[in-house]
Order: sequence, then C-alpha cells, then structure tokens
Amino acid sequence: MRRAGNSSAVSENDLSRQRGFLVSLSIGSIAAFASGCVETAHAQFMPAPMHVAMGSSSASSKREPATFQADHVSYDDHAGVVTWTGNVQVWQADHVLRADKITYDRNTGIIAATGNVASTQPDGSVMFSRYAELTGSMHDGIMTQVHAILPADNAKLAANGMRRTGGKINDMTRAVYTACEICAQHPTRAPFWQLRAYDATQDLEHKEIDFRDTYFDLLGIPVFYLPYFSMTDPSAKRHSGFLMPGVTPHDRYLGTYFTIPYYWAIDDSSDVTFQALIATKTGPQISALYRKELNFGSIRLRGGLAYDTHRHGGYTNNFGDSVGAQNDRGIQGYVFARGNFTLTRNWRAGFDARVATSANYMRDYRIPGYGGDTLNSNAYVEGFGTGAYSKLDAQFYQGLNRGVIRNNELPFVLPHYEYSFTSQPDPLGGRLSVNTTDFYVYRTQGTRDQRGEVQLNWDRPFRSDWGQKFLFTARLDGMLYHASQLYQQPNYYKYYKATTAGQVVPTLALKMNWPFVRRFMKGRGSQIFEPIVQAIYAPNQGGGVDRRLPNEDSLNYEFTDTTLFALNRFQGTDRIDGGLRANVGVHGNWTWNGHVVDVLVGESFQEHVQHDRLPYSGLNHHLSDVIGRARVDATNYFGVTGRLRVDPYSGRINFADALFNLNLPHFGISGGYVREPVTPFYYYVNDFRNGGSPPSVYYQKTNELSGGVSTQWSNWHASFFARRALSRHQFATLGTNFGFMNDCMGVDFMYLKQYTKIGGQSRYSTFLVTLSLKTIGAFGVK
Repeated sequence: MRRAGNSSAVSENDLSRQRGFLVSLSIGSIAAFASGCVETAHAQFMPAPMHVAMGSSSASSKREPATFQADHVSYDDHAGVVTWTGNVQVWQADHVLRADKITYDRNTGIIAATGNVASTQPDGSVMFSRYAELTGSMHDGIMTQVHAILPADNAKLAANGMRRTGGKINDMTRAVYTACEICAQHPTRAPFWQLRAYDATQDLEHKEIDFRDTYFDLLGIPVFYLPYFSMTDPSAKRHSGFLMPGVTPHDRYLGTYFTIPYYWAIDDSSDVTFQALIATKTGPQISALYRKELNFGSIRLRGGLAYDTHRHGGYTNNFGDSVGAQNDRGIQGYVFARGNFTLTRNWRAGFDARVATSANYMRDYRIPGYGGDTLNSNAYVEGFGTGAYSKLDAQFYQGLNRGVIRNNELPFVLPHYEYSFTSQPDPLGGRLSVNTTDFYVYRTQGTRDQRGEVQLNWDRPFRSDWGQKFLFTARLDGMLYHASQLYQQPNYYKYYKATTAGQVVPTLALKMNWPFVRRFMKGRGSQIFEPIVQAIYAPNQGGGVDRRLPNEDSLNYEFTDTTLFALNRFQGTDRIDGGLRANVGVHGNWTWNGHVVDVLVGESFQEHVQHDRLPYSGLNHHLSDVIGRARVDATNYFGVTGRLRVDPYSGRINFADALFNLNLPHFGISGGYVREPVTPFYYYVNDFRNGGSPPSVYYQKTNELSGGVSTQWSNWHASFFARRALSRHQFATLGTNFGFMNDCMGVDFMYLKQYTKIGGQSRYSTFLVTLSLKTIGAFGVK
C-alpha cells in the first residue's frame, strides 16, 4: 500500500513491541537539548566541509566553517583526536548538533557523539539519539536509539538504529511512527495509534518513507497487518504518488466498487489527481481533477469518462406526463471547469462550465451536482468602480430532473448585462442611482426575447423637527422588448406573431418613520416604538398581457415583511406594481440585559386590485393580508424568529414560518416550520392561462417541520436531523452522525435516508464510515 500527498511526521512513543523486540525512546534527551550551555571553551577549524543535516546541505553551507562550543576541550596530538565534553554544540550554517561528548578523529574524519545527542535540521525537524558516529561531511554514519520530532502536525518517528548512506537514504530497524501526543505522565505508554515496522527506509531525496512488515496498533493493540506501506515524508509539502484507496461494499447502481486515486505534482503551481473506479454492476470510470494557480487567477478542471451498462426505462411524473426512456447506455462523461482571473485593479473575468452526457450517468457514478434541477454554466467579465458596478455574462442550463424540466425549454442567455451606479449626494441632498439589466434569451421551445432597460432612481432623505424621518423617492423604469413565440412557455399568451413593445413607468413614494425611544431599568434597557407609513403611486400596469410584454424575471411575487415597504414586490422589473397604495406598519423593539424582542406588524391598502396574481398572494383585496414578524432572543443561548401572513376577511393563515435555536455548552437543538396553502414551485409547469386551472399538485399544502439535535462531550460528538412533510404524512430526510476525534485520529459514522424521487427513482439510504489518521489520510467505507 502507498500513501502520497501532504503528510506530517512520526512517533516519539517510548514503547513499541513486535515479535518480542523493544524500542525505547529517551524523553530526557529532549530536555537535554532544550537546556542551556556554559561557554568555557571555544574553537574554530576547517576540516572537510561539514554538514550536520539529515539531508544534503547546500553548496554554500558546505563551504562555511563548523563551529564547536563546549565546557571542556582536550587535544591528543599523538592520536590526532579532539574531544569536547559538557554541553557540546556544533553548528554549521543552519545545522546544529548537541551532545554530552563529541570526539573528532583527524586521521579517519570520523565524528562520534555520545549522550543525549540532538540534531536540528533546516526544515525544523529535530532528531535525538543515544550515540551517533558520522563522517566529517555527515553524509554517512550510524545512530542508535533514534527518535525524531518532525516539523508538520506533531509527527514523530523512532527506531532502534539507523544507518545513513550518501546523505540521501536513512535505513531504520524496528521503526515506529505516530502523530499522536505522548502521555507526559506515562511516557512509556503506547500512543493512541502507531505504525510498527520491522524496518523502514527514509528517502530524503524523493521525500518518501517506506515501511515493511508493518502493524497498525490502536491503543497498543495490533489491529491489522500490512506487508508494505509507503507514505510521503512529512517534510514534503507536495509529492506525487498513490493516495488512499476507497472501497464501498454496496451501492444500488455500482454494486461493490473500489476507487484508486493517484496524485501528480506537475510543478510548483499545478497538480492533477487521477482516480480509477472499478465497480461490479457497471463499467469502469476514469476521472481527473486538474488545478492551476496563476499570478492573476486560478483554474480548476474536473472531468470523467465511463462506460455505463445500465438501461433506464421511462416513468410517469407527478403531473401525469409520461417521460420516455433515455438512450444513455454506453460511453458517458462530464466536464466541470472553473476559472477566475484578475485582469486589472478594477476588472476581473471568469467562467464556470458544467456539462454532462446525462443525469442518469451522474446518478449512477455519484457525480457531484446530481439531485439539483439543472447544471448551470456561465462566463463573465465584471468591473468595479467608485459607486459603480458592471457585468457582462452568458448563461447556459442543462436540465437534470426530467420529471419537471425539459432541456429544450431551458434558455440560453446570450448575453446578459448589468450596470449600476450611485452618485454622491447632490446639491439638493439626494442621491441618484442608474441601473440597467439587459439580456437576450433564446429557447428552442419557448419565448425568445430581448430586453433593454434603464432605471433612474432618486432618493432624498430628510427629518422634521418632531423627529420624523422621511424618505422621498422618484423612480423611472423604461423597458423596450422584442419577442417571438409568446404563445409558448413561460408566457402562454394568445399571440402568435413577433412583437416589439415597451413601457415607461414612473413611480413616486414617500415614507415616514417616527421612532419613539425611552429608557427603562435605570438605563439598562431601551424601548423603540416606531410607526411607519408609506404612500406609493405608479400607473397601473396590469399583467402586461394586453401590451404583449414578455415576462422573464417577474414570474414570482412575494408579499412578506421583507417586501411590505418595497416599491416593487416582483422579483424583477418585467412587471411593476402599479396603482395607488399605502403601506402602514408598527415596529417595536425592547432590549435589556442581553435580551431582545423585536416585532413588526403591517398591512397594505390598494386602490386597484390585480386579480391575475398568484393564488394566495395576500393581495387579492383592497385590504391586504396582515403581516407579522417577531424575533425573541431570550438569552445568549436561545432565540426564535417567526413570520405570519393572515387573511383579514377569513382569518386563514396564508403563510407562516418559524426558526429557533438553542445552543448550550455541550448541547444544541434547532428547528424550523413552514406552512403555505399551496406548493409554489408547480405554478408555471403547464399552460393553464388559456383555459383550465393550475395543476392539482400546485394546491398541495406545504406544511413541513424540520429539526436537529447535536451534542459534544470531550472528544465525542453526535447529531440527528429530520425533515417531515406533515401534509403528506411522510419524511423528506432523516439522518444521523456520531463520532470520536482527538489530536491525531478521528472516526465518524454517518447515515442519511432521503425519501424524495428524482428522475423517477427513489433516493436511497447512505451509510458512511470514515477513519482519519493525522498525516496519513482518511479511509472511507460506504
């Protein structure tokens, strides 16, 4: 087995047993290394260029002299031996060696270090040994009772003995590796996990560590055996090689399958990861992820190619439509590409392309993105200035959920342009803003249209002597359209010719906020009582059908607390709220000792009632639904927010939602609720405007409850979450997760059950077990 990629070092554990042998590490050597020294003798000489590193030194460091420092020094001229004793230190360039005693034989060029030997390397690692015998260049030698603290992620390595060859290869016997902390009170106790090998080889040139005849121990107990295991040296930031393989015992579409990834570090700024997938129920797949970092941006390319052997039949969707079988058997693939580039200080560009041969292929091979309605692609150029923003982009969509979306009805947006500008305050105290959103939308089947737009908006705030805050707004919207095929989706007009039309809509608005503030609880609390009144006038536009205006961005209408005082409650500007209307509301806020209560209640009065709005819009009468919102932060640990919309004539609740969360030191719970008399998503799925009514699924009530519970104690964590459709008497999602994590290891168990259907297929249950070992990697079983 082989491990490559980013990693970190090995075990400083004191005790490790295998086949009756013992590896013993001296923690005292670390203390000796950290202790100070008394400078009583100092000598400098220049033998053969010396370097005291685990790896080869640079040419410049070899030419530098080696400097020795010790409490005592003695010379034996007859034998040609120099001996330093007592807090001996040797340093050359960025290498440092310490020991209780060091001797240097000028005749053989051998350096011998004895007692609490410690060597500091340029990469930050520190090696300890009881005895070391090295050549003058430090390229060859032996060490006994070796252990090392490596620079990354607290990794540690230990061995009974080590032989260095050529300054590039370290051969170790009875090697032990871990990234776990060593117990300070019981240093001889085995770490949480460790690798024990009969022998190991550290390749300093290629940045690899190979273990042979290896056991993986958990709490000192052997768990499994590996005849061979290879990993990247923790001192290497990036290294080519095989990554951890994966295995999944069972999958509905793949059966039992294996993944074998390989990482290739191309250069300092790019890499690629290849992955082979071999399954028992279908053909193999090869995929790759390419990453490139540039001085002015980045590129990410992900893709795959497979031979899918599954045949997928047709089915009937929720609307009663028959969805035919797809010819998606055979060679399949996908490409996801993303790039971001900084062109100048104020301009940048990018792209995000996502295409696949079929949704069923994405489902069969677990390609990211399956489960959504579409794959979205775009390319853009955007610029930023003082108060200004400009963006030109193109958009493309590929449908994934054939039960609801047909590819030939999805648009190509070529191009789409946005611009906005807000001026500094003018001499009258107001601000002028200019906005435009222009586009060309092309559909194979559906409305095709182009729009040019200009929106001018002038805001002038002012205050009265009585504390009232006023905001006067004058706005002008102008749109020009050219459209064809208006009789098709999403407009469904009874008009079968191309048309050119436009509209100019002025809007005037005046809004008043009158806040009243008082203190209570001797100044520790504050209360705000704020009446809000707004008057708006714009020419009545109706639904735009009579003037044959296409509708691309205003299909949805939302009347909630967030849009109560909005000039236009449509999401876009193809449709604009018209007529004379008044909006009123009361805002209250109480804050004291960390507690907050915030309430808003409001309503809208309309001179003109537009009867072709969405059902249950809340604006079907001159007097709108009553809107309410309340937020309560009872403590730092608990908060709840609720919203409500009630029909004043029948008392029926047309919309309600609520969210709450409780966060304690070791426990948390959150939940949510949403209620609507309809399922809004289905309103535009067919043509009911030329006779008939919206589909029956539109009138299915939305009544959902969701929630989750989580807890964490010491190194243990667990959570549970669920989402249930109360009106349909079924769950949408169920899941749980629990696991353990400490400083060097983590294990997680996850279960997820989804009850929804996509592409005529019910979602399946997923069970995942993940074991993460610090500096080694993660193992997953599904």
